[in-house]
Amino acid sequence: MAETETVREVREAVQQICRRFDLDYWRERDSSHSFPTDFVKAFADGGWLGIAMPKEYGGSGLGITEAATMMQAIAESGAGFSGASALHLNIFGLNPVVVFGTHEQKSRMLPPLIQGREQACFAVTEPDAGLDTLSLKTRAVRKGDRYIVTGQKIWTSTAQRANKMLLLARTGGDDVSDDRTRGLSLFYADFDRKHIEVREIDKMGRAAVDSNMVFIDGLEIPVENRIGEEGKGFRYLLHGLNPERILIGAEAVGLGRAALARAVDYANTRKVFGRLIGQNQAIQHPLAQCWAELEAANLMVFRAAELYDAGLPCGAEANAGKYLGAEAGFNACSRAVLTHGGFGYAKEYHVERFMREIWVPRIAPVSAELILSYIAEKVLGLPKSY
Repeated sequence: MAETETVREVREAVQQICRRFDLDYWRERDSSHSFPTDFVKAFADGGWLGIAMPKEYGGSGLGITEAATMMQAIAESGAGFSGASALHLNIFGLNPVVVFGTHEQKSRMLPPLIQGREQACFAVTEPDAGLDTLSLKTRAVRKGDRYIVTGQKIWTSTAQRANKMLLLARTGGDDVSDDRTRGLSLFYADFDRKHIEVREIDKMGRAAVDSNMVFIDGLEIPVENRIGEEGKGFRYLLHGLNPERILIGAEAVGLGRAALARAVDYANTRKVFGRLIGQNQAIQHPLAQCWAELEAANLMVFRAAELYDAGLPCGAEANAGKYLGAEAGFNACSRAVLTHGGFGYAKEYHVERFMREIWVPRIAPVSAELILSYIAEKVLGLPKSY
């Protein structure tokens, strides 16, 4: 697939911003567990937060191809998933609003997010439902012109800072056996901390961007903040899932490339037994294999992006791109640590942070096993296994 001039311009402009935030910056953010506020502000000031949002509402009106290019360049700069996750929701999260929201909703909800004046979080996953989204229990009960919400969410990123959230809640009954997608509604709500408690999860990596348990008790949401029709929220949410997988795959490839570059630099300078370790085929071959895997994964990621931007089905490609990108990125980060030997375990050399962060795309937003089950069913025509 030939790269367009726009894609090249996006990559170069994003790289220029990222040069202001070097590896030491991200190591410090990781160590101090501090959100990269100045990094996000730099992208907001440059007008990048709405890269895939409509021009009518202050966005750039570009496609998922350009958005994936942007996010990949961020991860590849060494920002990894600390940098990518700080911006991620702006790119894909409000796609249901863009597609299904009214003009009034889009005019009200999108510009503050694009301008960086508001921070949103994504409140979907629940402790007892996990990947089985259709079994979620958070309930929104309508009373007059508003809904009253009670429930729990987990792995909600940036909830420590957010003042808005995209929330999926049950508005219908529990008996939806005829169509499990019915009964769930989607809201873009104020993150009212008088009715929301947030508890941060202490986790292995990506410490600069918080992940949280969220407890909701009596949160009031005006009816005008419901996206689309009541009971169709899950179907609306699906419109953001393929872009999310594409972006995650692109970010994983970017982080894998960052790790590979560090490993190659080290192999070209480290001497053992009187020779550069990069001369040894036991070092060369695994690194060469990582390059091949990353480039192959990248082709699938951008094939999915191309299909999405053309309005064509891309579910299999988006899922495959996320799967291949995460696996290739993981292999590259693992090999980078091993190439550094003992120093790979030291924070000074940065690759240990890459290794901790590359677990994010392997686990989220959907497991490798579910992706393979999806491909087996939808592409190969095998019986559904779950």
